[in-house]
Amino acid sequence: MTVNLPEGTALPLIGFGTWELRGTTAYDSVRAALDIGYRHLDTATLYKNEADVGRAVKDSGLDREQVFITTKLRPQDARQARGALESSLRLLDTDYVDLWLIHWPTGEDDLVPTWQALLDAKDAGLVRNAGVSNYSPEQIDLLTKATGRQPAVNQISWSPSRHDPALLEEHHRRGVVVEGYSGLKNADLNDPTLTEIAERHGVTPAQVVLRWHLEHDIVVIPRSSRRERIASNFDLNGFALTEEEVAAIDSLT
Repeated sequence: MTVNLPEGTALPLIGFGTWELRGTTAYDSVRAALDIGYRHLDTATLYKNEADVGRAVKDSGLDREQVFITTKLRPQDARQARGALESSLRLLDTDYVDLWLIHWPTGEDDLVPTWQALLDAKDAGLVRNAGVSNYSPEQIDLLTKATGRQPAVNQISWSPSRHDPALLEEHHRRGVVVEGYSGLKNADLNDPTLTEIAERHGVTPAQVVLRWHLEHDIVVIPRSSRRERIASNFDLNGFALTEEEVAAIDSLT
């Protein structure tokens, strides 16, 4: 399952997040994820695990073109964006990343220059797609108006408790892909609505929450260091939620 980004790149809807995974744990978890079938990895300069992620990709035996890699620029590195990217590329041991995001909005004076730096890196072939994280639609519009080029992705916190149809529509109207993080962390997996739906489909409440994201065309990047959980989070294609079930989960906000 993929969604096409503006440049035609296929972004897998189910990715593997690496936040808080370090060292051997990060390496082993990414190797397990790739072995299970994930082809989308999400890291960041802030996570301090890019070298572990890159080594896991190399050791997996997969061709680089088979794995979609996202990393992120720390706002404090905004004025040294190209240097920060070059450091990420060295650590990941790759010539390019598939998606480079600004991790959080920078200060007002740096908003447009930082976005321009991402676009320059894209034009140089170091980045295949550029986007943002934790930006508002208004901030996205500011970047687009100033440069004539729109972020491909906005990675934001999303879960049933934070479902905002109007915000989702704002992104869809602009053609910006929404990538949700902390979908499981911010969900009450013991909620009766989720447990009843899970029982009905013979899956876990966590799988229901992740599938609910996909029903809304939201990219998910669950993270775990346990192989069985990594596998379970990826196993979302064997069932689908009904419109009534999606609506019931929507109402958990």
